Amino acid sequence: MNFLYFDPGLGAMIVQAVVAVAAGILLFSKLTMYKIKTLLGFKTKEDGYDSIDIDENDTESDDEKK
Repeated sequence: MNFLYFDPGLGAMIVQAVVAVAAGILLFSKLTMYKIKTLLGFKTKEDGYDSIDIDENDTESDDEKK
């Protein structure tokens, strides 16, 4: 008889693979749904992610604070 031996390293590797697959599917589906909604017109691109760029009118100068 042949018995399979699973050591803790293999178990951890299997758990890591399952978590990675689940995260990949979640992120892929979220991005795909965002693109489909944008394409069909349910969302505009402005409704999406916020820009991290700082504009001149977003900041206050020392003269405006007084």
